[in-house]
Amino acid sequence: MLDKIGHINYWQKSAEEDWITVQTLFNEKRFLHSLFFAHLTLEKLCKANWVRCNEENVPPKIHNLIKLIKTTDLDLTIIQLSFIEMFNDFQIEGRYPDYLFEVNKICTKERTNELLEKAKLIKICLQEKLQ
Repeated sequence: MLDKIGHINYWQKSAEEDWITVQTLFNEKRFLHSLFFAHLTLEKLCKANWVRCNEENVPPKIHNLIKLIKTTDLDLTIIQLSFIEMFNDFQIEGRYPDYLFEVNKICTKERTNELLEKAKLIKICLQEKLQ
């Protein structure tokens, strides 16, 4: 059975593996899927921070980054929180096929790259709190 540090390490390692998938999917021009895995990366880092900040070791089984962040001591800027709130959409759009057609139209290479660069900055911020 994992202790608190073990749980945090689990979420961090899993997030890093997902970020590799983000890059692979982007290179394969599967832009929406790369954004879905970027959201998953941020979600896992939020969950690692949730474990760090809470007595329990098992975070809630939710995907909403804002809800997870609100239950931690993470002190993010309004700009970061606004981006994260918008980025929450990619966890839905990556899971439900009825959204795929419309979202794929806006997920150009340039737009996806821009979103991934911003997600990477949030990723670094979330990782730094775990050090």
